[in-house]
Amino acid sequence: MSPQNSVLFSPIGIGPLVLPGRLFKTATAETRGTLDGFATDAVVDFYVPIARGGTPLIITGNIYVCREGKSAPLQLGADHDDKIPALARVVDAVHAQGAKFFAQLNHCGRQVVPRFAQSPVAYSASDVKDLLTGTKPQALTVEEIQRLVGQFADAAERCRRAGFDGVQLHSANGYLLSQFLTPYTNRRSDEYGGSMENRTRFIRQIIQAIRSRLGPDFPVIVKMNGSDWLPLRDGLHTGELVEAATLLQREGIDAVEISVGHYESGFPMVCGTFDQCLRNMLKGSMSYLPPLRRTLLQVFRPLVTLASNLLWKGRQGYNLDYTPQFKKQLAIPVICVGGFRTREAMEAAISQGKCDAVSAGRAFIADPYIYRHLRDNQPGPRCVDCNACVGHLGAQPAECYHPTVKAEKDAMLAREATV
Repeated sequence: MSPQNSVLFSPIGIGPLVLPGRLFKTATAETRGTLDGFATDAVVDFYVPIARGGTPLIITGNIYVCREGKSAPLQLGADHDDKIPALARVVDAVHAQGAKFFAQLNHCGRQVVPRFAQSPVAYSASDVKDLLTGTKPQALTVEEIQRLVGQFADAAERCRRAGFDGVQLHSANGYLLSQFLTPYTNRRSDEYGGSMENRTRFIRQIIQAIRSRLGPDFPVIVKMNGSDWLPLRDGLHTGELVEAATLLQREGIDAVEISVGHYESGFPMVCGTFDQCLRNMLKGSMSYLPPLRRTLLQVFRPLVTLASNLLWKGRQGYNLDYTPQFKKQLAIPVICVGGFRTREAMEAAISQGKCDAVSAGRAFIADPYIYRHLRDNQPGPRCVDCNACVGHLGAQPAECYHPTVKAEKDAMLAREATV
């Protein structure tokens, strides 16, 4: 099928933006900032090839809105005006290649190893310990929640001043906004807990604050789960998350991107194989765990690897299990992330009405030009779902760490540089 006849390369609107295609770069932590959250040349180097490859929309890795919401040492921040010039350099470089660029705004909440993130304390909706990290957060007060609403709006304004075309609020994968949605992590009895109306209040207030500050024409999209994937715990299922998305749509969001799971879920959000992933985690972010947890992970790593390989085998479009329910209820675009690698799988997902667009992370890390390659039916490096890159996130730069695929990628980029 030629690009002219392919739904994957047909236009789609997100708010006032009209994008020329429907494959986007999803957020992946770059781990390329400075220790105090400033963007660097290495961030530019990461995004420019993806933009040069024709990608219609790129979403940054999670950017913290306040120092207490930082999840890793080399994460980007939008917590002060002094971050704006460095972010603007990245935006200008991406725009020069013709791509649109959204900033993903986030607060990690309880999903943090405080020693790794150099943070004295963690915060959440309630003081429910994270079973993976052992982190026991402090429950946010109403006053602190209201301050965070302002900090999200401040960060969004800074991102617009830096030139970003829109923002994405990260309410998936068990981070703070997701923690407020989920009954397992939100056991409050005030206006931010209990009913779905109450549990969405925090993110709805953030959307309202951004809209009040930046107007109706600045795109605001939300990343959220299609399932919390929390067996034996009070996690959200698809119907409940669709209800939450409907409430957010009423506040004027422009699209949703559907993911899955919390940190406690294991690896449903990055299906594939996990031997190198877990090895890299134990040398990186997980080396900062409390001694007992670190030792248990080291001892049981082979068993955890085996179980993970069985439970979360790689397959394309694994979040298509959830997106059709969102499509039926929402009038805004539904974007599906989750293991997409081939043009055929992407086209099928959209043409069958399961989603309006697809996004990918690891596929772009393996092949920054994947959009162009799929559009023009050209070969390129292909992610093999080894998840070595996932294991390094937060500790080493976002990059392909599979030797064969990385060699292919480097050769491709070298050829491109001579053209």
